[in-house]
Amino acid sequence: MLLELFRWLSTDIPGLNVFNYISLRAVLAVITSLLISFCFGGWFIKKLGEYSFGQYIRNDGPEGHLIKSGTPTMGGGLILISIIISTLLWADLNNSYVWILLIVTSSFGLIGLVDDMSKIQKKDANGLSALQKFILQSIIGLAVASYLFYAADTPKETELLIPFFKDLSLPLGAFTFIVLSYIVVVGSSNAVNLTDGLDGLAIMPAVMVISALGIFAYVEGNIIFANYLSIPYIEGAGELTIFCAALAGAGLGFLWFNAYPAEVFMGDLGSLSIGAAMGTLAVIVRQEIVLLIMAGIFVIETFSVVIQVGYFRYTKKRFGKGRRIFLMAPLHHHYEKKGWKETQVVVRFWIITMMLVLIGLASLKIR
Repeated sequence: MLLELFRWLSTDIPGLNVFNYISLRAVLAVITSLLISFCFGGWFIKKLGEYSFGQYIRNDGPEGHLIKSGTPTMGGGLILISIIISTLLWADLNNSYVWILLIVTSSFGLIGLVDDMSKIQKKDANGLSALQKFILQSIIGLAVASYLFYAADTPKETELLIPFFKDLSLPLGAFTFIVLSYIVVVGSSNAVNLTDGLDGLAIMPAVMVISALGIFAYVEGNIIFANYLSIPYIEGAGELTIFCAALAGAGLGFLWFNAYPAEVFMGDLGSLSIGAAMGTLAVIVRQEIVLLIMAGIFVIETFSVVIQVGYFRYTKKRFGKGRRIFLMAPLHHHYEKKGWKETQVVVRFWIITMMLVLIGLASLKIR
């Protein structure tokens, strides 16, 4: 929006050509989303409280979490608003990738909104059923995966890149690409949702991972950098840096209010949408395996739930009584049960994510 205005004005004022630079607009996108969060965050939280949009805490969770019951939820709405406004202001709206991300993020956010509202209406920690959410997520996930395959201009846009190996990739047919992309998008969405159980736990790792994916988008959208690093050049991918910057700024702005003790929770509205955005970004820039590395905390949290549930059902069927591997799932609750303070779990998971993100970024050069 503003980019088009500056481009029009630059015909008379040459100095405004500077706004064509993605790097500058990325910085402005971060600042814009941060300012929106800071300026309207307090008012937004107040309104959530006035409408009694409070969080319901699961009864079987850690006892220390019960005091959080009633804390305003659906703070993810603030994140979404900041992302959308900032992206619309500073991104090139003629870029189809930008619209794909905005649509996917908003659509998954809508699913989360319905789920959060259902919890509030039921006055229970359970909203939509797992099947209902899965069906809705699958429709969107399959749609975006199919679009990205059939809209690809070059074969490289549908190959699976193998990190740390130069010019090594696996060609994917329509079925394999769509299934893999669907798993990445829907899986990422649910992984962030499962991880969002402690104050600040999910949002900071998400900011770090998406910021790193923004770097991948920037270099892959620049033919000089792409050739130098021996990675595929994807025309238009660089513009996704603006979206990543907007999300990073919105996430940091939300963390201001979500840090322990949290004044607001993002709810499924925030976690499902951010996770879906993360997965879609990885698919577009062909870094699904790198995402698996950088988002290791989200992956481990998800598998801890899968393993716990699977083992419990298996032992119950075989021995008549279910057994557990972890004291509690997801994994962050296991460490709480072991005596770690909530802030210790959060900060240590942040540190691990930072290390994993650096390993993922190293794949750009170590090939």
